Amino acid sequence: MTNLARHMDAATLEGLRSLPLVWKTPEQGAATSVLVATSPLLAGIGGRYFEDCNEAEVASDSFNGVAAYALDPQSAERLWEVSVEMLGDDLAA
Repeated sequence: MTNLARHMDAATLEGLRSLPLVWKTPEQGAATSVLVATSPLLAGIGGRYFEDCNEAEVASDSFNGVAAYALDPQSAERLWEVSVEMLGDDLAA
């Protein structure tokens, strides 16, 4: 357990615990982020999704993998444009 769920009410937490999920230790949960941030094999590589220390497959369910729409370059470009537009003058600061 970490403090990530500190703002969830007891009923929500209990509902999550009843799902057939595999819970990770904090070290297991951090492993993929540490690998991606430090591996020389991934130097200069970005825009990919990883889980369990491997590049994520396109999702076949709602718990694993990366959603196909998250890999769409046109959607990524549009998200960037909208984000820049919403920030407006704040980007110049």
